[in-house]
Amino acid sequence: MADESTILRFRHRLEKHKLAGQILSVVNELLIQRGLLLKTGTVVDATLIAAPSSTKNKDHKRDPEMHPSKKGQQMYIGVKGHVGTDAESGLVHAVAAPRAM
Repeated sequence: MADESTILRFRHRLEKHKLAGQILSVVNELLIQRGLLLKTGTVVDATLIAAPSSTKNKDHKRDPEMHPSKKGQQMYIGVKGHVGTDAESGLVHAVAAPRAM
């Protein structure tokens, strides 16, 4: 399983090359062509995607896109992952990573 730093580096590469949206669009188009993507309803799941604190990463610097968030009594640094899925099939059709607040 990938750790938080690996996922963060992968996300930064996708953003740098503007690939995340393009990849999702291609996957959605393929699903639509095969009749597998229905947009009759959407379920949105929001989860916290934690990032290493500035004391735990190589450069000892905090990623400016990451923000503190509290879940229960625990503080995290990261973003929120919002995933939109088709209500009937459960297939993902939208992904966003807004600031964690």
